[in-house]
Amino acid sequence: MAGNGMTRRTTLRSGAGVIAAGVLSAPMVHAQGTGGTLRCGFWDHWVPVGNDVMRRLCAEWGQRNRVDVQVDFITSVGNQNLLTIAAQAQSRSGHDILSFPTWEPAAHARLLEPVDDVIGRLVAKYGPVNPIGEYLAKRDGKWVAIPAVSGSQQKPSLARFDLLKQHAGIDVQAMYPAANQTGPGVDQWNWDNFLIAAEKCAQAQVPFGLPLGSFSDAVDWVGSMFRSFGATLVDERGNVTVRSNPAVRQVLEYAVRLCRFLPNDVYAWDDASNNRALISGRSALIFNPPSTWAVARRDAPAVAEKCWTFPMPAGPQGRFTPYLPYFWGIWSFSRAKPAAKALLEFLSEREQAEAQTTTSSGYDIPPFNTMTDFKIWETEGPPTGVVFNYPVKPHHHAQQNIAFAPAPAEIAVQGYNQAVNTKMIARVAQGGETIDQALNWAERELRNFARG
Repeated sequence: MAGNGMTRRTTLRSGAGVIAAGVLSAPMVHAQGTGGTLRCGFWDHWVPVGNDVMRRLCAEWGQRNRVDVQVDFITSVGNQNLLTIAAQAQSRSGHDILSFPTWEPAAHARLLEPVDDVIGRLVAKYGPVNPIGEYLAKRDGKWVAIPAVSGSQQKPSLARFDLLKQHAGIDVQAMYPAANQTGPGVDQWNWDNFLIAAEKCAQAQVPFGLPLGSFSDAVDWVGSMFRSFGATLVDERGNVTVRSNPAVRQVLEYAVRLCRFLPNDVYAWDDASNNRALISGRSALIFNPPSTWAVARRDAPAVAEKCWTFPMPAGPQGRFTPYLPYFWGIWSFSRAKPAAKALLEFLSEREQAEAQTTTSSGYDIPPFNTMTDFKIWETEGPPTGVVFNYPVKPHHHAQQNIAFAPAPAEIAVQGYNQAVNTKMIARVAQGGETIDQALNWAERELRNFARG
């Protein structure tokens, strides 16, 4: 993932590529959009066949609409995608369509073509876009990008169900079976009991692998934990609420207690460390997309067959799942705007969305809640159903979350990139500061962002 200058580190084992017959219903380009060339710069998927499915979908759409669709795949390794976006924004030239990581649509909103017409038609078919997608891509009342399927991920609980049952007495498969229902124990899956489970697993030498560094995996899970306590650091108007919101102190006190049961080096972990901990059998639980399980399926099958995905614990204000979407945007200086809009509408439709998600072994999350029933999440394994509960489904009673929301995006992205939330915890749990000192530090940092 590179929505904020960071890269997702593992390559998924590819699922079966599926190209739906729905290409026959591709939106047709009319009048001035017919013919010509359309240049696309998509994210270079960690799943190699993820690129193949995009090539085929674009080629078939282009053939039917008599448009020469030229497709490039731009890697997030070394932030090449961010560098490409910045260079094209400066030169006012390049691709017509680009993939934009999480915070980039807001950063380049003035140079992006409004896509309210496309979003309107998609919403009429599939219902509203999830609120985080709207928060990140709607500026001054206009949609400046389309929430993408390819590359969009969530980070729920991913655990060794055998270790949790053995050491903590928690049966996650019973709580969250591969079915549209919950089982016994769901009401007890909260942060209080999570702390008890973390202590028991630490005593059994399989501690939870929860990073607390300055990388996205750390910022994301901590952000959802903060949100579940109601611990908003900056409100939607840009007011810093670190000191005025008592939930911030409450969640910080909780996090410091939790840290006692985590590996001592989690403050130095990067986005690969939690993956390695689970795959090697050294950890009972992490928060991550199915990429970790997919690598285990390839490299450590005995571990993979004991994995299970399920929602994060609930807090006093609810249950929240870390969500990092990609977006497809059209430059305002593009000369092929009608064709670009039509292609992106086609790629967003259900059949094409399912083709992308299936090819990525269920990794890619569509932006519509009506698309949480793709077959891949039911059939993928072993164990069969391991990723059934990866997308947020109605019976989870959970919401998607991006750390530092609902702050205005220009403030939130700075808090995210500077990992203010994880640093608050580290300053107390590792650095020996008092809670008040950490709160004062965070307040100063965030006020500087708000003034900037």
